[in-house]
Amino acid sequence: MTSAAPGVPPAVSAEPAIPGLAGLPGESPPAVARRLASRVVTLCWVELRKIRHDRTELYTRAIQPALWLLIFGETFTRIHAIPTPGGIPYLAYLAPGILAQSALFIAIFYGIQIIWERDAGVLTKLMVTPTPRAALITGKAFAAGVRSIVQAAVIIVLSAILGVALTGNPLKLLAAAAIVVLGSAFFSCLSMSIAGLALSRDRLMGIGQAITMPLFFSSNALYPERLMPGWLQAISKVNPLSYEVDALRGLLIGTQAHLGLDTVVLVGATVIGITASALLLPRLAR
Repeated sequence: MTSAAPGVPPAVSAEPAIPGLAGLPGESPPAVARRLASRVVTLCWVELRKIRHDRTELYTRAIQPALWLLIFGETFTRIHAIPTPGGIPYLAYLAPGILAQSALFIAIFYGIQIIWERDAGVLTKLMVTPTPRAALITGKAFAAGVRSIVQAAVIIVLSAILGVALTGNPLKLLAAAAIVVLGSAFFSCLSMSIAGLALSRDRLMGIGQAITMPLFFSSNALYPERLMPGWLQAISKVNPLSYEVDALRGLLIGTQAHLGLDTVVLVGATVIGITASALLLPRLAR
């Protein structure tokens, strides 16, 4: 029988459970966290640089939300068909919902990009780096969120032109931007999770188109939840878009909102979305 030499530490596996998650020898946990945060920010920046080469997507995606405000919003404001809380103008009630809708429409097809990266061989190269899969997904998710900020700015400016009284408080505007980023991050993770299951752009497009409008119409973006039938109210309560819209209304037009609950739900949904996407990423990369 042999024994280990005195003073020699027991052998450990050279590979961490999650590649890139373990620190370097002697590296403190705060240093590990800073290194991972730096990788997420770098990946997010790489994603955003793509906008500089082709800004057409931002312009074309702003058309549909503008039409919702100009046509749907103006018409229903005049006919008073939908009762709103506190008697606020319907256009003001609608604007935060359309803001959330525009972010949803950007994020829900984000998985197409990751499938394109797989086909181009980019995803395989990223997977062999020491960066954790969760960091890869987080960088892409928050890049989608920052893209949505551009759309949100367009909706806010258009709403102001149409006479909607939005808050001028910079802290509330920053909080609304954070809510938009969180909502977009979740829906982009949902899209990337679907990409890990569908494995092809055509299937992802079909699934995305099938779920986008149900997500929108089953939320409180267009009408108060109390006007919905009971079964639709139940769906609305588990729809993250409803919590995003509720928070945006409270921050931008001052309606009664549950900001604490809305934020907790969006953060929790985003964490679950990142986890699911990271688990499915190897399946997509095969």
